[in-house]
Amino acid sequence: MEVTHFGHSCVLLDTGAARLLIDPGNFSTGFENVTGLDAVLVTHQHPDHLDPERLPALLRGNPDARLIVDSGTAEQSGDVDHETVAPGMTLEIAGARIEVLGGQHAIIHPDIPRIVNNGYLVDGTHFHPGDALDTVPENLEVLFLPTAAPWQKLSEAVTYLRAVAPRTAVPIHQGILAVPGMYYGHFERLGPEKTTVQVLDAGVSTRL
Repeated sequence: MEVTHFGHSCVLLDTGAARLLIDPGNFSTGFENVTGLDAVLVTHQHPDHLDPERLPALLRGNPDARLIVDSGTAEQSGDVDHETVAPGMTLEIAGARIEVLGGQHAIIHPDIPRIVNNGYLVDGTHFHPGDALDTVPENLEVLFLPTAAPWQKLSEAVTYLRAVAPRTAVPIHQGILAVPGMYYGHFERLGPEKTTVQVLDAGVSTRL
């Protein structure tokens, strides 16, 4: 599968059959010019996962793309044509199989209500968890690993990486960090022995 990271949580997956863009948020750049998409998938409603100002142009440039969102994002989508999905559902998009996993966003603070969060498992091999660390797919090839967030400690990211133990871990959700390489080094030192941590160059397609 060809993977392109556009910064923070936005990744493009090209399965050879389907082109799927996940979480085009306001901390990400470069996804605006992507065309030929079969779907845009959104894990949850936070603006670093969906930029409402750039979404209309993205959809105009991809008139055949399905917009797949969680229920919280659906409530904010207004007149934009979309499909609402929830954990337990499975989608078939242009020959790709997408399982919706997860359920809730990680706890930011007890005083902040939790929101819906969808994780997307593509073809049983590549998993984007959104902003949650409680779903552990088996025999995973590629995990898009949240690196840092207001809701997350480094130890939690390492514990999750060890639990999933994928073939390859691709750090994402690093947009709030001044020096993300410090975190990546910890993933390499503390992650499972069988896991390769692969940092992707922004906007560059890589086969994973």
